[in-house]
Amino acid sequence: MTSLNREESMADELFAKIEARIRSGELVPGARLPTQQKIARTEKVSRTVVREAVARLTAQGLTVSRQGSGVFVSDSAPYRALQVTLQELNELSDVIKLLEIRLGVETEMAGLAAARRTTADVGDIQDALKRMLEQRSDAQATAKADREFHLAIAHATQNEYFVRFAEFLGLRLVPPWSLFLRDPPGPAHDAYHDMVYAEHRAIVEAIVRMDSARARDAARHHMQESLTRHSMLSAGARQRDRSS
Repeated sequence: MTSLNREESMADELFAKIEARIRSGELVPGARLPTQQKIARTEKVSRTVVREAVARLTAQGLTVSRQGSGVFVSDSAPYRALQVTLQELNELSDVIKLLEIRLGVETEMAGLAAARRTTADVGDIQDALKRMLEQRSDAQATAKADREFHLAIAHATQNEYFVRFAEFLGLRLVPPWSLFLRDPPGPAHDAYHDMVYAEHRAIVEAIVRMDSARARDAARHHMQESLTRHSMLSAGARQRDRSS
């Protein structure tokens, strides 16, 4: 497991642990969470892991941040929110389910981003796309740039709920590239990267031109292609299972 995936897994575990304390009533609405430094020391994890777990708690409405005061359990915490764990997304069937949700969300998000984006937003989106190209030899770095690309589009909508949804998903915005790229780097890697990069570039071009209809079409095409790729991979896995 890479260090990035290891931190994401540890953030999942810490999130689940704090969530359980909230659900059980041990941490009641209005209760203040320990500082990130104290949580990191108690749980023996990095501050990055703590920040990711707390960000997810906040994205799910379990906690609220009060500037200068800390993080507190939300009054609405008893209501259960969506959770998607890293372990779930190791299964192709669950990746496909999440992609089906993203198909609708990403399509509308791109359309709104095209209509509302600022010059700074365009710069952030283009920078993320550039990193995807420059780091193509590193699947982990490319996946990180891919996530940042979609998060930049979320910011360009000027709608904080799109941003919160993208931040909640975190690395889950991008299905593990390892599902496809199991072999050593080579032509298969290059072909896959070129295909995904071209789909992203089409979205960027539409957003730059402030063409909402074209941006929606490009985003829908990208998500449908991703769904097709994962569905074919899943079908191949089922065929191999039946043959074994």
